[in-house]
Amino acid sequence: MKIVVIGGTGLIGSKTVDNLSRLGHAVIAAAPNTGVNTLTGEGLAEALAGAEVVVDVANSPSFEDDAAMAFFQTAGRNLLAAEQAAGVKHHVALSVVGTERLQASGYFRAKLAQEALIKAASTPYTILRSTQFFQFVGGIVHAAAAGDAIRLPPVLIQPIAADDVAAALTKVVVGRPVNGTLEVAGPETFRLDAFAEQYLSAQQDPREVVADPQALYFGAVLDDRTLVPGAGATLGETTFEAWLDESMAAD
Repeated sequence: MKIVVIGGTGLIGSKTVDNLSRLGHAVIAAAPNTGVNTLTGEGLAEALAGAEVVVDVANSPSFEDDAAMAFFQTAGRNLLAAEQAAGVKHHVALSVVGTERLQASGYFRAKLAQEALIKAASTPYTILRSTQFFQFVGGIVHAAAAGDAIRLPPVLIQPIAADDVAAALTKVVVGRPVNGTLEVAGPETFRLDAFAEQYLSAQQDPREVVADPQALYFGAVLDDRTLVPGAGATLGETTFEAWLDESMAAD
């Protein structure tokens, strides 16, 4: 079947495109650099013609509150309208575990608004919420840096490898719409500060990680369950240690 992956040249999108292509599907990697722009509508109708499934893994280029909201609402409305016109049978979107618990952050308010648009549209849908990717641990450390210290709350996190996210997303895409939300997470649970310490140790970075219950996570206050999935989540297979070993070898 024909499948269009919005954000198909990014980290998760490119892996999902590869997975679906290997299964024999006709897959279009749609992104501004391939002539498809959900913000302006450029190339949308042409890309979606004859498509049965649309997968949206595009992310806002800015985490600033207003910019993120404008991106997800404008792109979401344009994409869902184009899907309705094209007769798309399944809209699949990637979102974030704990989005409704992170509403102090403008970015996560925008993600929740995106989810609301999907639920209100006429196209059958599946939303797959993922925990944080291993690949973004460096960004977490950078955001929490205060001088020579990394200040993070000692709360639980269950991060996942991007390959495992793409594998779970691929299964959703070739399945039936659930008209609801599924979750995917990594196989291990860490304290957020210990997760950062393990990464810094592998990088031979001498900075100290300080467990600070009052520290914010991208502007949001966390409790022990904010970043972890509920019961029934799909679990990836790749451990953080295995991913670190592979990424260090690649460097």
